[in-house]
Amino acid sequence: MAGRYAKALHEVAVRRRLEVDVDLGEAVTINAKPTVETRSAPAPVSFRQAFVFWLKLGFISFGGPAGQIAIMHSELVERRRWISERRFLHALNYCMVLPGPEAQQLATYIGWLMHRTAGGLVAGGLFVLPSLFLLIGLSWIYIRFGELPLVAGIFYGLKPAVVALVLHAAFRIGSRALRNGVMWGIAIAAFLAIAIVDAPFPLVLMVAALIGLLGSRLAPRYFAVGGGHSDTGKDYGAALIDDDTPIAPHARFSPLRLVTVIAVGVLVWGLAMGALLVANGLQGTLTQMGWFFTKAALLTFGGAYAVLPYVYQGAVEGYQWLSGPQMIDGLALGETTPGPLIIVVAFVGFIGGWSREVLGPEMLFLGGAMAACIVAFFTFLPSFVFIFAGGPLIEATHGKLGFTAPLSAITAAVVGVILNLALYFALHVLWPQGRENHLDLFAAAIALIAAVALFRFKVGVITLLASCGSIGLLLRLF
Repeated sequence: MAGRYAKALHEVAVRRRLEVDVDLGEAVTINAKPTVETRSAPAPVSFRQAFVFWLKLGFISFGGPAGQIAIMHSELVERRRWISERRFLHALNYCMVLPGPEAQQLATYIGWLMHRTAGGLVAGGLFVLPSLFLLIGLSWIYIRFGELPLVAGIFYGLKPAVVALVLHAAFRIGSRALRNGVMWGIAIAAFLAIAIVDAPFPLVLMVAALIGLLGSRLAPRYFAVGGGHSDTGKDYGAALIDDDTPIAPHARFSPLRLVTVIAVGVLVWGLAMGALLVANGLQGTLTQMGWFFTKAALLTFGGAYAVLPYVYQGAVEGYQWLSGPQMIDGLALGETTPGPLIIVVAFVGFIGGWSREVLGPEMLFLGGAMAACIVAFFTFLPSFVFIFAGGPLIEATHGKLGFTAPLSAITAAVVGVILNLALYFALHVLWPQGRENHLDLFAAAIALIAAVALFRFKVGVITLLASCGSIGLLLRLF
């Protein structure tokens, strides 16, 4: 998992002096070598300056975690020099071993390092809020106008593209994780457990973690997979938070502070859950969403695609907040917005809140929007707690086989789980009327084109979705 990001961090500087439109209109050229002026550290950054940057980042953070991390690297390390290369990569290593969206957690960590807790809340919150509001609007358009020929045609092309995207995600993770026969065996076993036995997703992860823990003692060479990000050796000049900058007092480990942060996080969660219990009762839709997505937030090892099977099992099969085809449509919408892909859970919340009429039939939009916000809150709250409380502890355990081996086994299992998700999506998209009916040749052709574009030509997600959506629209209209 680590190798992809270390390479992606410098694609911005290596490939044709890529210009990143960070200032929403001002093109910024990323240079590989620092000028003489960059040898002195930049001036201190005020909270207001940081706030403006994190707000802009929330609107331009397309491209999935690799693209988002590359943008942060080019801006924070190369251009603005708010943090050094080594400190940036070290922070990224923290986030890689935590459950949750690593790019959002990295923004939270750097914001916290610069401006304490308030800085972390602003950086992490603004990384999510633009995509949340955009997805609420798109969800409303989808549920109100999704049956119109124009919108239905676009989604007809997007669904096969999603099949290719999920398959490509499995390939990306598998190419890093499945380095030997043991890891392949874990992946295959996870696939069969989900596809045939219909085993719960948390159980699959727990068994994989147990195998990794035992394997680290019995056969450690099979589980010493992956590794941290490494310093690339490039010099961008002195940074505000440099390699030799002393650790700020608020970033030093303290047992009392660790307990305090965890207690505050649990208190905030408890107050929010208690309010839902009082207002909706134990069996209320919003209460069930809060509890379900709290569990989902703790299972997101390996990125958003890893937790989607769990969300599908619960939201579609268990609670029936939305249908399988709607889940595929929601994933397509999530891919078109900035921010972390896991924000697709807000779509699940919106559709569930709308269909269950959580605020009554007269306020369907407000009910859906409230459910989306509640789902986002419970999904991202643990990420903030992990960063504020657990950074120093993660650093102390990073690189120790007894800690990383279970994560390596979990990642291998995730490959099998994602392949099962791709199979499910393919069956519903390519045989929309059921497997006893004919294959949808047009959908199959779009899926094939999308797969070739991803695997062979490395086409970006936004370009891919725009193209496939256009093809689907043309097919439906003509």
